Amino acid sequence: MKQAVMLLTALLLITGTASADTLIHAGRLIDVDAGRAYNDRTIRISGNTITGVESGFTRPRDSDTLIDLSQSTVMPGLMDTHVHLNGQYSANSNLNRFVLNEADYAFDAAKHARITLNAGFTVVRNVGDAFNVTIALRKAIAAGDVPGPMIFSAAKGLASTGGHGDPTNGWAAHFDGDPGPKDGVVNSVEDARKAIRQRYKDGADWIKITATGGVLSVAKNGQNPQFTMEELEAIVDTAADYGLRVAAHAHGTEGMKRAVLAGVASIEHGTYMSEEVMDLMIERGTYLVPTIMAGDWVAEKAAIDGFFPELVRPKAAAIGPIIADTFAKAYRRGVPIVFGTDTGVSAHGDNAQEFALMVTGGMPEMEAIQSATIVAADFLDIGDTHGRISEGYQADIVAVRGNPLEDITLLQNVSFVMKGGVVYK
Repeated sequence: MKQAVMLLTALLLITGTASADTLIHAGRLIDVDAGRAYNDRTIRISGNTITGVESGFTRPRDSDTLIDLSQSTVMPGLMDTHVHLNGQYSANSNLNRFVLNEADYAFDAAKHARITLNAGFTVVRNVGDAFNVTIALRKAIAAGDVPGPMIFSAAKGLASTGGHGDPTNGWAAHFDGDPGPKDGVVNSVEDARKAIRQRYKDGADWIKITATGGVLSVAKNGQNPQFTMEELEAIVDTAADYGLRVAAHAHGTEGMKRAVLAGVASIEHGTYMSEEVMDLMIERGTYLVPTIMAGDWVAEKAAIDGFFPELVRPKAAAIGPIIADTFAKAYRRGVPIVFGTDTGVSAHGDNAQEFALMVTGGMPEMEAIQSATIVAADFLDIGDTHGRISEGYQADIVAVRGNPLEDITLLQNVSFVMKGGVVYK
């Protein structure tokens, strides 16, 4: 037996497979489970997995690779649960719907995925896209063909005729046709069930619905409820049959309330959320995805003549500033909150600006970081493998110079990104 062990050890050394690890020397390590930071830690990584966290700076063996982040703060990879990788809003966005092809959206999505990863976001939930491009992109990233974050895709979102998300809003009548469930437009319980099944067939991870009007759709109302209670219940129940959960875009109170009562997993934006809705969300464990920076962005752009269509401009001016106030009230009341930005409205790569807005709204820096790490991981059902720097977890790790627990804006300048044990920045 002893001879066999010696022979195996010699063979491993000869073939170069003898436990070659990557060691990260972290000057400050944020432990998101403990809610505190520790100085001078060594993270040991084998392949794509963290195999241990050790006190002090462990000396590497000759076969190990050392990454010196002794002058940086190290934390788990960040997660954004509300992005739109396939585009980025501009004054030309409504024209783009007529001049861009599927391949254009796909290349844009790949570009934005790379930018997002370099900004420190190793996991995203893409809640609505064109041509299901983020499903294809999700597969390409998972295969290692292109760089980008791990993607949870909701494919094409669901709306009602004329509602926020109807792809033909604002079109001339001879263009618009009559989009149906495959196109993301539902007007009955039967339509709703068919649309969910289509998204399951397409390979979606989540379902996205627009429970109320929205800001950027070329339609007058940004707040009205746009699904009946029966349609919402059919959506949630059918999604559950297929192992899918539902994210509900909602600005107005009534549509928001219906969505929560129907059993959605998250409310996106939540602009005019009432205390009644907040209490329902607390009771039912429904998460708020606040997207404060999207509100800031649309309010800023509404002041520019010609940037938005005239139907959009007053909605952007009115709704934008309220989102931050709603976030502050929801946080104080105890509504579950998970990090999400609506990036793709604002510029990709700017996602971390949301942290500063959350802190301004009353959330401590550590809780803001937790909302984008352990809270987001548990929300996305990957809490057993992602969101923590701990033994057995995937090596998704980012670092910044300085201490973001003292200055949260430092997260806007991530200097190191590792995803799955591979260094991308």
